[in-house]
Amino acid sequence: MKRDPVCDQEVPECTPYKFEYGEQEYYFCSPECMRSFRDMKKSVDRLKHSIDRETRLSFGKLNRDIIKPGICTMCGACAACCEFIEMRNDKPRIVGPCNGCGVCYNQCPRTITTEEDLIGKIRFAYAARSKLKDIRGQDGGVVTSLLAYALEEGLIDCAVVTTKSEAEPWKPVAIVAKSYDDLLKSSGSIYSHSMTIGRLMDSIQKGMHSIAFVGPSCNIDAVYKMQKSSSGFLHQFMRANVLRLGLFCMDTFSYDGIKEFASNHGFSLKDIDAMKIRKGFFEFETKGKVLKYPLSEFDEYRSSSCKYCTDMAAENSDISFGGVGSPEGYTTVLARSVIGYEILKEAIDSCFIEARPLKDMEMGKVLNLAKLKKVQMYGINRRDKKK
Repeated sequence: MKRDPVCDQEVPECTPYKFEYGEQEYYFCSPECMRSFRDMKKSVDRLKHSIDRETRLSFGKLNRDIIKPGICTMCGACAACCEFIEMRNDKPRIVGPCNGCGVCYNQCPRTITTEEDLIGKIRFAYAARSKLKDIRGQDGGVVTSLLAYALEEGLIDCAVVTTKSEAEPWKPVAIVAKSYDDLLKSSGSIYSHSMTIGRLMDSIQKGMHSIAFVGPSCNIDAVYKMQKSSSGFLHQFMRANVLRLGLFCMDTFSYDGIKEFASNHGFSLKDIDAMKIRKGFFEFETKGKVLKYPLSEFDEYRSSSCKYCTDMAAENSDISFGGVGSPEGYTTVLARSVIGYEILKEAIDSCFIEARPLKDMEMGKVLNLAKLKKVQMYGINRRDKKK
């Protein structure tokens, strides 16, 4: 006797209702059970054919990325979609040939397989740069130019931005910018935490109604929660409208740590014109030369919270900005919300910013970096298991 996989009844081997699938023959008690089983398997086949070849991944990768590190939720999604995967001792196991169709990897709740999983929802992606000659930003100067347009047009009353301390070179100081000169002070990146939320509260207290807020994902998330949560301050305070402008961010470092590193290597932060992190190096630009150090040398100064952050692209912002993806001298811009896109488009039309659509190859670089940020928690899990 055989067992019907649909209704779980025993059926004789001579039943006329048989269906071969995956090198195995199945037996059914009725045409209805056979049709139900066949339709399900055809759906799986259609899924296999619909997955792009570039994204097809084997069970071996699922095993390396998810099962072995202990990240598997034991939900059985992979086994439910592949006849060659079974749950044994509460873990998925391959029990037949794997053709790398990618179905198991794409069903797993712990894998990251779509663009939205990596960088959040976006409307349009651009490579852009400022058209204002006196702006010298970190990459393309787009954030400063966008704020300049919004201030000039009266779309915002002020902007919460971060500048460098005059007393302590490169120490971040958050300010409420109300003029073009204030904005110019904030151009360029500072790789230390800035206490921006306090300045946001100050601007509201001083009667500002339309406020642009610039910060990395952690600061953007704070504002987002304050706006969207039923217990959030800005949710209760109806007169404050905040435009969230997010900055791509992989890591931040303590100011004292960067200062100590500079001193240990024979230079002073007061002599530094710009800082950049790219291609695994921390770069300090001085007049006439660039000092480059492996990013790993800064691990001890890395902010502890960054180890647990998985949002590189500031997904809860209205617009996100970063240097990765676009050519040198340009900024990658991800327009997310309707208001964010409209203000960006107006700034482009008004010749404050020039922009073109981000190319697929350029977006690929953004996605790759975002994936590194997303899966770093998996790396922490691996290291913890080895201790």
